[in-house]
Amino acid sequence: MTESPSPARVAVVLGGSHTGMLAAAALTGLADRVVVVERDVLPEGPAPRKGLPQARHAHMLWSGGVRAMEDLLPGITAALLDAGARRAPVTTDMVVHSAHGWFRRWPESHYVILAGRDLLDATVRARVLADERVEVLGGVEALGLVGGAQAVTGVRVREADGRERTIEAGAVVDATGRASGTPRRLADLGLPAPERREVDSGLAYASRLYLAPEGARDGFPVVSVQPDPREPGPGRSGFLLPIEDGRWIVTLNGTRGGEPTAADASGEDFVRFAREELRHPLIGDLLARAEPLSEVAFTRTTVNRRYFYERAAAWPENFTVLGDALAAYNPVYGHGLAVGAQSALILRDLTRRHGFGAAGLSRRVQKAVARPVGAAWDLATGQDVFYPGATEAGPTARDRLVAAYVSRLMRTATGNGRIARRVTDVTSLERRAEVLLTPAVLLAAVRGPLKPALTEPPLTAEELKKAGLQ
Repeated sequence: MTESPSPARVAVVLGGSHTGMLAAAALTGLADRVVVVERDVLPEGPAPRKGLPQARHAHMLWSGGVRAMEDLLPGITAALLDAGARRAPVTTDMVVHSAHGWFRRWPESHYVILAGRDLLDATVRARVLADERVEVLGGVEALGLVGGAQAVTGVRVREADGRERTIEAGAVVDATGRASGTPRRLADLGLPAPERREVDSGLAYASRLYLAPEGARDGFPVVSVQPDPREPGPGRSGFLLPIEDGRWIVTLNGTRGGEPTAADASGEDFVRFAREELRHPLIGDLLARAEPLSEVAFTRTTVNRRYFYERAAAWPENFTVLGDALAAYNPVYGHGLAVGAQSALILRDLTRRHGFGAAGLSRRVQKAVARPVGAAWDLATGQDVFYPGATEAGPTARDRLVAAYVSRLMRTATGNGRIARRVTDVTSLERRAEVLLTPAVLLAAVRGPLKPALTEPPLTAEELKKAGLQ
């Protein structure tokens, strides 16, 4: 009979979604046992669940996150592709209308993995739970942390039958997402409230699944129509992502005063919004030839919110916060999944280096994950801060200066492949923003694009024909 591990060698992960499962993978083999506490009863395969309403909206996983996942779970990329996910090279398989016009489809520099969120989570979950050292407690609610201001020693939970009990642990990770109760739980331990910042563009999201036209069910590019923040009024945008089973998931969004319709049972206004409200009608024209497969899903849960736990004067041992529980971003930028993966990898690497349960480890991890978190935060808030009402004080002088330079870079990238690659170095979360400040990039930004602006979407004649547009 196998002996139960000492509580000091047990890790508890709160939350069984993307970041939670990757955190469990990160700690497997470093702790003797990993327990994932999840309020939902997790499905066996790709299926919706109550605690993940955002799965009805579009997701993408940038290559910076894919590389981190592959390090944690070797072979996971191949498993996702075998399950039906798609690897889309950037910007080769992307048709993007930016604030400065159409991007050219440059040779591959980076890539994204495209899949429905249910498929992505199920594939990762199956790999993580294949290890018998990982256990999921489904239908169990985390009530609070056990311990004190100096150290966390476990969690108090409520099971499906209402019974409450304590799980003792040598490490606890909060990966419960936007609804995280960590600020309250830290207060219960006698710790001060964390520093927090919010940037709320007022963005509302509407998404719908479609079956692509028969000829466009394999290999069709991503299509994105972006807002121009220089124009007055609300920002409206949309993107079409080809995912598994010949389907397109399409998300339309708008900031305050320009939101898509919330109650759109027929989906007619969804297509109208794509055709008439976006800066180019391409997405609407494509949808008019596709078959709707779902109702329209709507959400306003898009605020950028970050807790600066790494700045806390005191931090308890054995406790770490990752994923959306630490920083949640406007999902239009697609960075949440990648940051969660990179943060889990940091958790693994620092735990390997210093030892499970080592003094000061949690503080080290919390400070280290602030790097990828900060990179994604700057990308999201650097644009959202300009929408009316996003912050109390509005954009700072630094915000305006950075935005002016980024705007110049984006204009240059429409007609300069080298600069497009530098920009995607950063947006893919593979390199830090400093690569945009080298003398060569600064000079290129001054010169501007090397090629003239495109006047039409860069779709090939074959793609137009497959989509029924020619």
